[in-house]
Amino acid sequence: MSTGAARLLPSRATAVRIGVLLWLTIVWLMLWGDLSVGNVLAGLGVGALIMLTLPLPRVPVSGRLHPVSLAELIIVSAYYALESSLQVAWFAVRPAPPPVSGVLRVNLSMRSDLVLVLCADVLNLIPGTMVLEIDRQRCAIYVHVLDVSSEAAVDTFYRTTRRLERLLISSFERPAEWRSASRTSDPEVES
Repeated sequence: MSTGAARLLPSRATAVRIGVLLWLTIVWLMLWGDLSVGNVLAGLGVGALIMLTLPLPRVPVSGRLHPVSLAELIIVSAYYALESSLQVAWFAVRPAPPPVSGVLRVNLSMRSDLVLVLCADVLNLIPGTMVLEIDRQRCAIYVHVLDVSSEAAVDTFYRTTRRLERLLISSFERPAEWRSASRTSDPEVES
């Protein structure tokens, strides 16, 4: 690509802003349920107003996206969500008392704050789990788990979390590509 053609492409920051504005406009159109010129213009105006008055902080991004690992992450997450949905449905209709629930701490080895939040989001999408707290300094999350009634249930939760963690790291922050942009402390060192 020549330098003249490269100058015509928007910078990454500009592309992100345009993407956010288009996303906010789509949300506006979905809320109104009517695709019209007036709604598109109003959505662009409201989106621009939101972006100016409530700017999001910059999130440092490092590394590359790996599509094959991301596809596997999506498939595995969908499987876990379906499996957990069936488990929660069974707990709701079975003729027994509710399962014992509890809060478990999971230490993670992610370096990026963004990937740590993505991990929390994926865990929140799985029925029967809810992330209660993210500890950025220790790189740990505290998760409320619906069923901790047996060692097997707890081990299953930790195996699921470890697999999701490996897939997230493989998809977004492979160690060979990592350049620390935001972390000052080692996430594996616990104080």
